[in-house]
Amino acid sequence: MGKCLCHPEIESSYLCAKDNVYLCGECLKCRNPNIYCKFRSSCLIWFREREERKIGKMQKQKRAFR
Repeated sequence: MGKCLCHPEIESSYLCAKDNVYLCGECLKCRNPNIYCKFRSSCLIWFREREERKIGKMQKQKRAFR
């Protein structure tokens, strides 16, 4: 565990392996999504962000069918 890059008072277990920085839940977003990252296939930050996008799309589609 380490301290969040933007919120040093917050401990976090989310590590960006590319930039070697920790991010808290509030900051948890890929810092360079358009730049190649050799860690992306095993990145928890990228996985979580992708899942949140999927959920958002599903909710939007669900509202469209009402």
